Amino acid sequence: MPTPVLHTDRLLLEPYRPDDAEDAVSLLADPEVGRFMGDGPLSAEEAGALFGRVFTKVYANDLFDVWAVRRDGRYVGHAEIKRTDQVDGHEIIYALAKPAWGAGLGTELARALVRYGFDTLGLPRVYATVADANHASLALLGKIGFVHERDIAEDDGGMTRVLVVDRAPA
Repeated sequence: MPTPVLHTDRLLLEPYRPDDAEDAVSLLADPEVGRFMGDGPLSAEEAGALFGRVFTKVYANDLFDVWAVRRDGRYVGHAEIKRTDQVDGHEIIYALAKPAWGAGLGTELARALVRYGFDTLGLPRVYATVADANHASLALLGKIGFVHERDIAEDDGGMTRVLVVDRAPA
């Protein structure tokens, strides 16, 4: 099933287009945005290669859902939901460009991803993995019902928190 378009009150989540490359690379290579993502900020070359794989691997093989996030027609972020062995379930991943910080868009985006996981994918639980130093994301996810499940010690000495939210009983 191809990645669908999702709407929130202020955001549009839609599959990436090739002309999103510059915005996506800028977001993924931003040191402040990337400091808590994966192994840290990407170089522009790494971000460009990752963007290319969205088309050649993810969309081409229908691996998982990944979106460009827009507000008022402008690119403001990135979002995914995908199965990962690290949590033995589906994990949400999101990042917003710095100009979009502090307006509640992260909360709106995370809620949309969780709702999609429950309502469209039929998941019983949705996970998030967050660096323990990323206090903003930990607070945001706590506000929308995520609870701490366990910690993962990282090779660099850091700690990643595994958070989960369960589908509400019918």
